[in-house]
Amino acid sequence: MLLALLKAATGYGLASRAYELHRDEYLYLNYGRHLAWGYLEVPPLTALQSWITLALGGSWFWVKFWPILWGSLTVYVVARATQRLGGGAWAVVLAGLCYIVSGFARLNFLFQPNSFEVFAFTLACYLLICYVQRPRPQYLYGIGVGLGLALLNKYSALFFIAAVLGALLATPLRRVLATRAFWLSAALALGLWLPNLLWQLRHGIPFLQHMRELHDTQLVYVSGAAFWLDQAVMCLPALWVWVPGLLGLLLSRPLQPYRVVGLIYCGGLLLLTLLHGKSYYALGYYPILFAAGAVWWQQQLSRWPLRAANVLRPALLVLPLLLSLPFLPILFTLNSPARMVAVGQHYRSTGALRWEDGQDHPLPQDFADMLGWQELADKTWQAYQALPAATRARTLILTANYGQAGAINYVNRHRPLPAAHSFNGSYLFWFPGPAARHWEHILVIDDEPDPALGTHFRQLRRAGAVRNPYAREQGTAILVGSGPDSVIVRQISREHQQALATWGRF
Repeated sequence: MLLALLKAATGYGLASRAYELHRDEYLYLNYGRHLAWGYLEVPPLTALQSWITLALGGSWFWVKFWPILWGSLTVYVVARATQRLGGGAWAVVLAGLCYIVSGFARLNFLFQPNSFEVFAFTLACYLLICYVQRPRPQYLYGIGVGLGLALLNKYSALFFIAAVLGALLATPLRRVLATRAFWLSAALALGLWLPNLLWQLRHGIPFLQHMRELHDTQLVYVSGAAFWLDQAVMCLPALWVWVPGLLGLLLSRPLQPYRVVGLIYCGGLLLLTLLHGKSYYALGYYPILFAAGAVWWQQQLSRWPLRAANVLRPALLVLPLLLSLPFLPILFTLNSPARMVAVGQHYRSTGALRWEDGQDHPLPQDFADMLGWQELADKTWQAYQALPAATRARTLILTANYGQAGAINYVNRHRPLPAAHSFNGSYLFWFPGPAARHWEHILVIDDEPDPALGTHFRQLRRAGAVRNPYAREQGTAILVGSGPDSVIVRQISREHQQALATWGRF
């Protein structure tokens, strides 16, 4: 529990408020205003968390509450798994510290589905260890519920499930596949996922289009070599723990009963390598290796002379902390953006400055994606307020991407501003219907506005732009068009329908 509390304290305490919410966080928060059984990006579990967050006021504290909660619970499960594998207090602390100072520090700071995924995968491995020790049906039922929720959280859980099945088939645990409890647990997982699965089928399986789009725009830049380099870097302070943990699970006699857990890692990472998955997709496979590695080290030290072991134990606890110190600036938002530009140059060789376009930039992408949104939202509100009061309500706010739309909606959630819309992602579902398209004004938010727009409005003026030099959205313009002609209105409707058509049946 102390390790879990330490994890929560570092999550809240080491965050600079010079940064705003992340681009993706604004999208997920908008889910809370449009509850459904599915979205174009992810299943609906994140939307439920968003709805609760907005019901509680939507403050920064509550937005960050969820990833920090799942991270803290993961630390707790890692500690319990260490005990299950035979580890004492020293091993428990070592495993917990390895989690806290590794790449999970940033992961558990962003309100995204990834934090729950790591927790769900770790919990499944822990319950599998429990089942190996004592084959009780309730452990399998727990795995079924956990993986069912994981499928409601993120579709990459399918890869983890495939890795679990492959690992079971490769070990004597394959006998569990013939038990009633296994099939009941599978039914539990399917039952939990079923509403979202039906939603996917009803809408033409847009998940496949999302994967194609993701592959063409991001995953195509992920090479196998870069993927595996990132595996070493993401958990570098704990490299000397998780590698022995993996080898111990696969090869050592004391941990041999739990070889299935090591094989889950091998199968999962093999799938992600072949499918060109992003590096952080693999993070959910590591926490259980921290537990195994800490137990392995405890076993090794028990064979050393007492005096040497007494010296090494505290030294090995301090080691992950010392190794993490150089990486703190890229794990936590400690430095202001200006300072981070200078500091970040020291991390160019680690890939920390490489964005999804495959190029290096002055700031890590996550950092640049947490800047400029307040400015954009405030300037949009000011442009709206400058419109004639009599026609102000008949205004469309049309943005180029989901980050812009989400930030405008979140920052202005307590202001009487119409919802911002986009043809990007799930915003396609929430676009105004034909009956509401009698617009007097259109606010266009775009980093590359069409120069021919002026011909379709009685008046078009530039109301402002994002000036933050560190923001990924730097230069995004706010254009105010009054008196749109029928051509531009029809074009907007046509583009909306065309964008919907690429996703399936809507």
